[in-house]
Amino acid sequence: MLEKRYGFTTAEEELDERVIEKIVDDDNVVINHMLLLKNTGLPEHYSNSNVYMIIINGQMTIKLNDNESKVYVKGSILNIPFNTKMNVNNYSEELLEFFVVKAPNPKDMVK
Repeated sequence: MLEKRYGFTTAEEELDERVIEKIVDDDNVVINHMLLLKNTGLPEHYSNSNVYMIIINGQMTIKLNDNESKVYVKGSILNIPFNTKMNVNNYSEELLEFFVVKAPNPKDMVK
């Protein structure tokens, strides 16, 4: 078998807290899957690679560096440059589900 299969938590499963899963971490890429309930988010941090955020469901409120917060909805793909300060939250009633693709793998980024 040439392919490798990866799994992740589905939005249909009962959640009582946020879900943050590292799905793939290989030489080429890191892919994370996240489910954020209302009024949950990620700790403020700096992007450690070139980041793509693919919003599958809900509304993401994101503040980058010192810019104003913006809201993005499902069907959006955001590209966040390396070393950008990020603040990601879900303030809507709907579950926020998104994938984070980091390429190249952060271990290969020059600090």
